[in-house]
Amino acid sequence: MTENRLAQSTSPYLLQHKDNPVHWYQWGEEALAAAKSQNKPILLSVGYAACHWCHVMAHESFEDPATAEVMNRLFINIKVDREERPDIDQIYMKALHALGEQGGWPLTMFLTPEGEPFWGGTYYPKTAQWGRPSFVDTLEAVANTFETDRERIENNRSGLMQALKAEITPTAPIDRSLMMAAGDRLVGLFDTEHGGIKGAPKFPQASVLDLVWRIGLRGGNDTAKDAYLHTLRQISNGGIYDHLKGGIARYSVDHLWLVPHFEKMLYDNGQYLGHLVNAYQATGDELFRRRIEETADWLLSEMKLPGGAFASSLDADSEGEEGRFYVWSSDEITEVLGEEDALAFAKAYDVHPSGNWEGITILNRLKSPSVSAKEETRLAKMREKLLKRRESRIRPSMDDKVLADWNGYTITGFARASHFVSRESYLEAARTAYDFVMSEMSRDGRIGHSWRDGTLVFPGFATDQASMMVAALALAEADPDRIERYIADAENLATVLEQHYQSEEGAYFLTADDAPGLITRPFSVADEATPNANGTAAEAFSRLYLMTGKERYKTLADKLLMALSAEIPKNIFATASLLSAFDTRTNGRLAVIVAPEGTDPNPFLKVLNRAVDPALMQILVSSTDDFPEGHPAKYKNALDDKPTVYLCREGACSFPIQSRRDLETILQKVD
Repeated sequence: MTENRLAQSTSPYLLQHKDNPVHWYQWGEEALAAAKSQNKPILLSVGYAACHWCHVMAHESFEDPATAEVMNRLFINIKVDREERPDIDQIYMKALHALGEQGGWPLTMFLTPEGEPFWGGTYYPKTAQWGRPSFVDTLEAVANTFETDRERIENNRSGLMQALKAEITPTAPIDRSLMMAAGDRLVGLFDTEHGGIKGAPKFPQASVLDLVWRIGLRGGNDTAKDAYLHTLRQISNGGIYDHLKGGIARYSVDHLWLVPHFEKMLYDNGQYLGHLVNAYQATGDELFRRRIEETADWLLSEMKLPGGAFASSLDADSEGEEGRFYVWSSDEITEVLGEEDALAFAKAYDVHPSGNWEGITILNRLKSPSVSAKEETRLAKMREKLLKRRESRIRPSMDDKVLADWNGYTITGFARASHFVSRESYLEAARTAYDFVMSEMSRDGRIGHSWRDGTLVFPGFATDQASMMVAALALAEADPDRIERYIADAENLATVLEQHYQSEEGAYFLTADDAPGLITRPFSVADEATPNANGTAAEAFSRLYLMTGKERYKTLADKLLMALSAEIPKNIFATASLLSAFDTRTNGRLAVIVAPEGTDPNPFLKVLNRAVDPALMQILVSSTDDFPEGHPAKYKNALDDKPTVYLCREGACSFPIQSRRDLETILQKVD
């Protein structure tokens, strides 16, 4: 049967390709069986709904009947949504890297009929350009080699399969000196003028930022703290930030944070929200408070789906053009605002008659980050008018599938924002998204990965279980009325991780032990735009140990970190989340605030909040009598019916603290 089979998919990305003349298959036994029976190589194309270059290759090649004819004649063609199937993406992206290619999307890989890679690349132009052959020339060359030079194919295949093997070789335990040395090296990579890592393109690098902040705390390193705060200010003022509605784009193509790739991803914004909370707590800067509220409100108004969970992304393109929805001309701004206001707006937002990038204007505050409160209020009214005009434009499409791990990052961001800026609506948003994932996306206590229209991709990945563990524990801090439920959920997910994802050495595969078979079981220690499964799991176990006092979770965290101890020195940039988890494991503390009903714990909460320490957890209770047996704070209750704090770590708690000064003093003793 020769037809496009993507119409049966629920993935918005695959549905974008359902009318292509290409005879696309979804990944699965049907496609592999067809390749084997016809003895054809497989062309695997991996992308995602908001990907600009994926759209370009689709318009140029996959929608072209002549190109499709070559694809259909020479290959079995499989289309994969990398967000729905990160396991497939991870395997074949690793193979591409083994070929010496940088990687990116669309990912274009050529496989044997058994699904084993032998060649690949990313975007191929329809006609030869930029030193790249045309897509059709590439297709014909690969197919010809497959037919006439099987020895070359076999050499490539065997070499790549060897490169895909997971090797876990524990060495010595990680120590604090490695973490501090890694931090110093990372800080040296930062752009002191523009923020972020030097050069272009610039990504938010959430895991790296988290580690840099921790380095600043542990070593009293003001340079590290400044790198963190300066980067967040530049992102928050740059064109990568949506100044009319809130939220950041995936990355900036330049070194100034001016020109984004305009897709807006849930994972970026969930993590950005958490970083903004740190920055606001550390500085009290109104810029960060506004960005917290704007980004959270954008997520609630545009990304929240019926049922309470959050959608995956908004596209970069609209009307066939990247960024069209977001950019402006000076004339249109004048038309909306009038000449006087347009002049004031232009000064603040870098608006010029000739544009600030390729003839158009990307709104930013890089050149005018600060104005008076009165002027800021005036600008807000102008932004409202421009937003109203923008709403009349054709909107970018939304990828409305729900991903458990990405929702986990966002739930954590909302829980922290609610906790630190006292917004009940943010806590409610975190609760409803959490409840959706834990009900609609769970089976027998295990979380699936992707949900859309009632269809669940199951079993989920280690990232899903670990990310939702962290989310549960963030809610335990922010929502003490349901703390028992959140901790029970986190403990259950810890069991799921251990039973279905753990390697013999104590690290974690991405896929479950009962997941449908792939050519290899994907395993990685490298962070991408999100922390890798092992970094998130180590963080989750370390936090769960603090919350419960149970040695089991300490052991799981230590075993994991030991298993990967040899990997971290090889690439500290890519393993930042593991080093951050190590920091939580070694410097983690739990502040138990026991406040009898009718008493005010806020003075202590303010002291704890000012610490801005990601490894410092806190729970607010009226009594510790219901704490689990073995928890060091059990039965340590309020003295004289006054709020009392116990600071606990490594199975022991401090003396009872009843003054803010004493709490400040003891907090400073651990660095």
